[in-house]
Amino acid sequence: MKLVSPLLKHVVYPGLSKGGYFRRAARTGPVVLTYHGILPAGYKVVDPALDGNLVSADSFREQLRFLKKRYNVISPKEFLLWCETKRELPPRSVLLTSDDGLRSSLFDMLPVLQESDLECLFFVTGASLSHTATMLWYEELSLMFLAAPASFSLELLEIGLRAEVQQHEKHSFWWELVRKLSQFEINRRRKLLGRIRMHLGFSEQWDAEYRKDPVLSRRFLMLSLSELHQLAEAGMCIGEHTLSHPMLSQSTREDAWKEIFESKRNLEDALGQEVWALAYPFGDSSSVTSRELQMAERAGFKSAFLNTSGGIGPETPRFALPRVHITATMSLAEFEAHISGFHRSMHELVRAASLHAVVGSKV
Repeated sequence: MKLVSPLLKHVVYPGLSKGGYFRRAARTGPVVLTYHGILPAGYKVVDPALDGNLVSADSFREQLRFLKKRYNVISPKEFLLWCETKRELPPRSVLLTSDDGLRSSLFDMLPVLQESDLECLFFVTGASLSHTATMLWYEELSLMFLAAPASFSLELLEIGLRAEVQQHEKHSFWWELVRKLSQFEINRRRKLLGRIRMHLGFSEQWDAEYRKDPVLSRRFLMLSLSELHQLAEAGMCIGEHTLSHPMLSQSTREDAWKEIFESKRNLEDALGQEVWALAYPFGDSSSVTSRELQMAERAGFKSAFLNTSGGIGPETPRFALPRVHITATMSLAEFEAHISGFHRSMHELVRAASLHAVVGSKV
């Protein structure tokens, strides 16, 4: 598919978009888009893998204009009524969502939404119920690895970890450690992060720059409670993204339930309103199992969202709703190819053809 993708992105998608094919072929049900925030003006990308989920304000503005011109952007309330079968939606409906609740949601994303007179469903973690802004734990871990020497050793015998890590292994080791640390409840995980920091030779104030610099703080820190209230008072809908954003599939049943249920209860108490939507952390098939889908329903949510692409129809489980993941490198044509479902269909065709070729070669 790597050989096909440039052709799709630079030739096929632009041609089909210009000709109106994507709008005619759009899914019948609503499409949900997921963002992860805006790259603040003046921010210099730290790492393409780390920052690739965020878009620039100019790209976001351009995408919203495009959607308003060619699609029907619906409000979270309209989507909820549709979920409850109390309302029909117009054709080519699109719902905007954003995960993690970074400070850029308020200071960079909200102004663009207000310019366009649009609403977004923002999913925040329990960290946004604190008066002090903090960082996503797995981004904190990634930044420590980026700042660490080209090769380093790490030993945490209490969790069975002993590793020698080379420069080219940093990303894969980071992801392996994200899975491992997700097994522990939030307080234990914080202590383990502190141990890792000390093993890498960083002081307790190693992240002071990210907290004090106005641009870096908007990129890496999550909303504080007062900032969360500002976002809600501006007319944005608030959903839940668990207490601490672990990979739920790796958590114990007790910890997973606490992450889902207690976060909902705490957020509702803080906002004084119902929190009806959940976005599963990471949200892929390795992070979410049927156990979490059942927990979301039992906790009292009306719907819950994954980060896997696909269409939504009458038979789509309301606690496993797919979303289109928007990234920094998407052109408008590729953006529309994802919305219409064409991109997913092409990938499925290529995978099927590749599998057929492999099987045929063995016969």
